[in-house]
Amino acid sequence: MKILVAGANGNTGFRLTRLLAKGGHDVRAMIRDSAQAGRIEATGAQPYITDLEGDISSSAEGCEAVFFAAGGGRGSGPEKKETVDHMGAVKLMEAAVAANATRFILLSSIRIDYPDTWPDHLRAYLAAKKKADQRLLDSDLNYTIVRPGRLTDAPGAGHVAAGNLGGQQGEVTRDDVAAVMAACLDFDNTRRKIIDLLAGDVPIPEALQGIDR
Repeated sequence: MKILVAGANGNTGFRLTRLLAKGGHDVRAMIRDSAQAGRIEATGAQPYITDLEGDISSSAEGCEAVFFAAGGGRGSGPEKKETVDHMGAVKLMEAAVAANATRFILLSSIRIDYPDTWPDHLRAYLAAKKKADQRLLDSDLNYTIVRPGRLTDAPGAGHVAAGNLGGQQGEVTRDDVAAVMAACLDFDNTRRKIIDLLAGDVPIPEALQGIDR
């Protein structure tokens, strides 16, 4: 499958890019800095150098699936959260529609529906993510929104808790988030679904088979 990944050099996006390429997919890896190209090429993906804050209208051309795993980055201000986490995602949705992509998978946060839990230092980020989520929910795209808890760099366990977790908080490894996002392509029941995601005891394929939200 021809796939576009936005945020391909990010902590989770790089793991996702590597998994998809290893799985035999033809991956177009969107990066902003040409200095990152060698790292991307080493995964087997094809670097695609562009900026989410610019014109990305043709970025998904020829792609069947589009993943958004990008972000404004730690330390960036509210304006960057708006232009990348919100509008960057919206522009990628529009590019996916123009390309007739059959899937759009968005990396979000488990806190989105619970603004009372938003810490001050994440408020601008989560507000931008919430707007992106809503735009996707209102679209005609065959979306999956993956909403993980706090992300860690520990090795992936391959076991998760996934589904409607009712506002539970916790953590999950970036390895397992990337694995879940990639595996969503294999499960039709994840289309037009929101998946809360935390560390758990259920193997990823089994957890995704049980999604019904």
